[in-house]
Amino acid sequence: MDAERDLPLWPGETDFPSVARLIRVHASAIRIDTVPVVLTATVIAVVFVVAVPWAWDRWRRRIPGRVGTTLLAVIAVVTACGLAVNASGSFYPTLGSLLGTSPNPEEGTVADAGPDGRDLGQTLATVGDRAASGHGSLLHVTVTGHRTGLTRDVDVYLPVGYTAPEWAGFRFPVLEWIPHFPGEPRQVATLYGLPDLLDREIGSHQMPPTVVIVPDPNGEPRLTHDSECVDAVHGAADDTYLSADLRGWALSRLRVRSDRQGWAIAGWSSGGYCALNLTARHPQWFSVAVSMSGYDTTPHDVETGDLFHGRDDIRHANDVSATLREHPSPVRLLVSADGAAADERAALERLRAAVAPPVELTTWVLPPAGHNLNAVRAELPAVLDWLDTQLGNPVKIGASPPGRTTIGDIPPWPLPDTGTPGSLHGTDTSL
Repeated sequence: MDAERDLPLWPGETDFPSVARLIRVHASAIRIDTVPVVLTATVIAVVFVVAVPWAWDRWRRRIPGRVGTTLLAVIAVVTACGLAVNASGSFYPTLGSLLGTSPNPEEGTVADAGPDGRDLGQTLATVGDRAASGHGSLLHVTVTGHRTGLTRDVDVYLPVGYTAPEWAGFRFPVLEWIPHFPGEPRQVATLYGLPDLLDREIGSHQMPPTVVIVPDPNGEPRLTHDSECVDAVHGAADDTYLSADLRGWALSRLRVRSDRQGWAIAGWSSGGYCALNLTARHPQWFSVAVSMSGYDTTPHDVETGDLFHGRDDIRHANDVSATLREHPSPVRLLVSADGAAADERAALERLRAAVAPPVELTTWVLPPAGHNLNAVRAELPAVLDWLDTQLGNPVKIGASPPGRTTIGDIPPWPLPDTGTPGSLHGTDTSL
């Protein structure tokens, strides 16, 4: 029996009989934002454009031929231009992200801990073996939200020391990293290189051992579903899932700190907006946020659609600058903007104008580098260094956690009803 032929296909994988035994390709593994891809598309476009006048006389009496060759040339030029624009911003790094197909969700991880992490115990031997060589471990799980019922892919980074006997009585700080649209958890490892950076920062004692949770903020289909991490009116309760559900799951399955000072959220682009908005709306759970080239209000475009369906009160409740101005809480924010990006700098200025104590805002205006993954990778080490000064260390189980502000010091405020089942209101802290 041909064992290779019996292997199941991942979604988006090709299976042509003549090549199935030689190659198995995931659409999510095909990069379309690289220079060679753009150059190849450009050469093809030039060939098609040059071929139009050359073949014009050959198709003198055949109108379909003239129309066909001209149409192919136009398509080739548009495709080449689109790939060039995409590469400049890495909006769709892979063919899978462009098509919205499901990737291999375990790519970039070292083990699968099963639904809701029920097999986590079986992965700890692998985690321990990797820790012996100085490497943390990125695990894949699926988490079903207790409040929302949403099921999403989630990657979890366990740092060196998590399984060590001397750390058995400690709970670790948490960084929740929100991928950018149309990103997915696997891209944080395969494109950002975040696990390797964490290994280096933690191994050199520049950052405390930290558990990093990387959820899928959108689910499928990804191409036209930019959730912006909000509880959409009559839609998915993504805010509640990413805040209450994930936090509740982590506290039940992982040895992580339960105090707000031990929780931070970070992200790039749309993930940066998510980090700011979730922290500003839920300061009882999160004390630190990092927005790398993000913004302060949700867009209303083709990919995002109308998340609020005319409810200006809900839109206002998800305006980060408005929330910080009207409901200031003891949160610490890092916001960066590309020096040449007018929209990013405008958002940064609105945030500067809105904040007042007890909010602490740090802003970075970076040299122009474009809205792309190269800029993210260049900025990440400095971001992790900043987080080192904010998160603090693991704490002993049963000990009073350190912190600048207790939950009782955080003023509650009413949040309007979105009409979304399971949505979170006010400052309810029960899990």
